[in-house]
Amino acid sequence: MGIQNTLAASVQPKKGRLYAVIQVKENGKSKAVWRSLGLPEGTGKSKVNKAFREVVKKFENEYAEGLARNGRPCSDIPVFEYMCAYLKKVEPSLQKSTFQSYHMMVYGKIRRYFESKQHLTVGSITAKDIEKFYEHLFAQNVVANTVIHYHAILHKAFQQAFKDELIDANPFDRIDRPKKNKFHGENYSEEELVTLLELTRSDSIYPAIMLGGGLGLRRSEALGVRWSRIDWDKKTVLLDTKIIEYKSNGKTVIEPVEEMKNKSSRRTLPLPEPVLEMLSEEKEKQSLYRKMFKGSYNRKYDDFVCVNELGELIRPTYVTQHFSDLLKKYGLRHIRFHDLRHPYVKHTTKNNCKQELQTSTFMFVIPVYAFVKRAVNQNNISPL
Repeated sequence: MGIQNTLAASVQPKKGRLYAVIQVKENGKSKAVWRSLGLPEGTGKSKVNKAFREVVKKFENEYAEGLARNGRPCSDIPVFEYMCAYLKKVEPSLQKSTFQSYHMMVYGKIRRYFESKQHLTVGSITAKDIEKFYEHLFAQNVVANTVIHYHAILHKAFQQAFKDELIDANPFDRIDRPKKNKFHGENYSEEELVTLLELTRSDSIYPAIMLGGGLGLRRSEALGVRWSRIDWDKKTVLLDTKIIEYKSNGKTVIEPVEEMKNKSSRRTLPLPEPVLEMLSEEKEKQSLYRKMFKGSYNRKYDDFVCVNELGELIRPTYVTQHFSDLLKKYGLRHIRFHDLRHPYVKHTTKNNCKQELQTSTFMFVIPVYAFVKRAVNQNNISPL
């Protein structure tokens, strides 16, 4: 899987040919490594950029593989170099979006802090050294929740080193995990939710808003709802797909994944009547768009509820930004898209029994949407 290159590099000409000049560290000093792009000077920009990304990515992989093969005991490998090798090792087992997140952390703040500290190795790093790293992050105004993410990946990596018998104990077990920030999400009242739904009915992310607010779905879950998972007779929907977004070779990729956040995330929920009516309307609308746009309509995602007018999947980041823009446009109180689900989650996620979970969700959602329907009727708006 390709993502954006992270080693410092640039394109340089030499004797009429083009090269990628990549900066690496050896014994604490910078060294320029030249790799041919196989192209002459004057080649088009897009072709040069493509070759440049491929050459640098290939070098990064070789660099990571060679870190542990330099004649040193494995425990003497500097922390950043070990993290590069660990990341490459676990890449096949990670979801693409998770790998991208890990990659950014390793080649970002972990690299910037540990690359200049070659004396901190897998076998020598101490709890005090780790605490200094966390203090460094906090000094850069990194919030506690983000520091916890760094703690998690480093702890996993060093736990693997322990299993591989590179170290006798995991040094990250000797320190407390940073305390999580208490975040208080902002919820909409019933009146605010009614207003939001009224004003966004014609918007492309309206189905996602209804699914997030009506069923308490995460953004990725709402975008992953599929027609084939809806049982119209039982009025239920199976949630087993999410939409992820990541970078590949410098381009944004939107992809459905049939692997949820955790086991409990794969679940069947009842569909309140207003949500069912929205789904019926959306199904008719998609049928109309297919006729209107014909060959321009993307039939690849016909099974998905949340697509745009041309049948393309909707980007998760677009939902986040556009939702915020909608609130500003209509002068509504700012909340995150994720906050739409909070009233439902607190009533449902503490329950371990699946049937009770479904019942609890149903009993909480219906009164809210009974209010929505009443308000819609009172304002002479066509039913949802």
